[in-house]
Amino acid sequence: MADTPSNVLLVLTDQERYDCSAPDGPPVETPTMDRLSSEGMRFERAFTPISICSSARASLLTGLFPHGHGMLNNCHEADAIQQDLPPELPTFSELLADSGYELTYTGKWHVGREQTPEDFGFSYLGGSDKHHDDIDEAFREYRDERGVPVGDVEFEEAVYTGDAPRDGSDGTFVAAKTPVDVEETRAWFLAERTIDAIEAHAKADSDRPFFHRADFYGPHHPYVVPEPYASMYDPEAIEPPESYAETYDGKPRVQKQYLEYRGVADFDWDLWAEAVAKYWGFVTMIDDQLERILAALERTGLAEETVVVHASDHGDFAGSHRQFNKGPLMYDDTYHVPLQVRWPGVVEAGSVCREPVMLHDLAATFLEIGDVPVPDSFHARSLVPFLESDAKRGRERDRPAEWPDSVFAQYHGDEFGLYTQRMVRTDRYKFVYNGPDVNELYDLEADPAELQNLIEHPAYEEVRGEMSERLVEWMEATDDPNRTWVPKTLE
Repeated sequence: MADTPSNVLLVLTDQERYDCSAPDGPPVETPTMDRLSSEGMRFERAFTPISICSSARASLLTGLFPHGHGMLNNCHEADAIQQDLPPELPTFSELLADSGYELTYTGKWHVGREQTPEDFGFSYLGGSDKHHDDIDEAFREYRDERGVPVGDVEFEEAVYTGDAPRDGSDGTFVAAKTPVDVEETRAWFLAERTIDAIEAHAKADSDRPFFHRADFYGPHHPYVVPEPYASMYDPEAIEPPESYAETYDGKPRVQKQYLEYRGVADFDWDLWAEAVAKYWGFVTMIDDQLERILAALERTGLAEETVVVHASDHGDFAGSHRQFNKGPLMYDDTYHVPLQVRWPGVVEAGSVCREPVMLHDLAATFLEIGDVPVPDSFHARSLVPFLESDAKRGRERDRPAEWPDSVFAQYHGDEFGLYTQRMVRTDRYKFVYNGPDVNELYDLEADPAELQNLIEHPAYEEVRGEMSERLVEWMEATDDPNRTWVPKTLE
């Protein structure tokens, strides 16, 4: 690790699938993310602790699984279990600020109704309404100045959920082409605000290191992109994923119900392919904005002393398992997330970490980068031992002592209804506890699409027992409030 704390740039996307920037993924153009991988480390097995925005982002701040910080579902909804984080919980950002870091923030927040980034050590530089995903006044003024007011744009090729996918009067907005220029998108605007922050840090010529967080609104739906991204991917050339063959036979009943709830039960693949093409275009558009941001680091002379991290809060179904958005379906489509880290002079260029890690491990990682002690309350573990180069460590890269070979996750419901789920995943198997419905067990080696639920298969009885034991042990170790009840249902 560096002798003095490094600057940190965290670029967090919203609902970006792991496979979009994976070497063996679909043909999505992500040259800048690929560059981060080639110049740093790519994590093959990074997972979110929960596939819903507020909860995942709260975990990233606190280094805790959701049951540890209490924000179990989206804070802006009427069914929010907890609207704000308990003020007594330590966060990596406040600890970095206390240690002398200068923290700035642009873009989406969505961690609390009353709390804003400024309550957690950041100077907020705009890009949203600080709470959910409304359009802030600065962006409206920017669009007005460019002669394309936000409310005056008519979308093309629009897709909506519901019985009439071309009719926006009923249903959720899924995807569309916008006639505006790239420079008039919010993605461009957020990148511009981030570049302003980088330039301001450079001009300050301060001895204080900086931490800047740029949170993009996307590729979360609606997948609205301008040219050239809107037509970059031909829907007719996009093949359905293997999981599109989903029948829901032997699966929890809520999964099939979610097709109706989300309004996509009647979507055929042609319609999905059109939406997926826009989703891919959104990913590439954000990738191009990331390129602009990295260029600013180089232009200001800060690239060699700045750790750059790209991750996402969770993934997106985008037609996989025939589903839209996310929900009480604990498939890798929404739990497996991208993670790339470039740390000049420390991370070996082009290295790959194949150990299982969690999104909220970044909280502990940022603190170790800043030479700040990690609170005992954190469930997170620092990724720095993986990031340090072989030469720096003086030995071959291996799993740190007591590093787990499983990842764990949970879900507590949202608009459709509140319920509780737990998941444990190894390289080979995934076990999902579903409370009032059938549990799930998948052999990821034989069935990577997670189509066949093996929970009742007699040949997997021993595996089922071993995975359920792992789950119970994790619940005990993290003081999961359901640890008293769940084991009794698994006996």
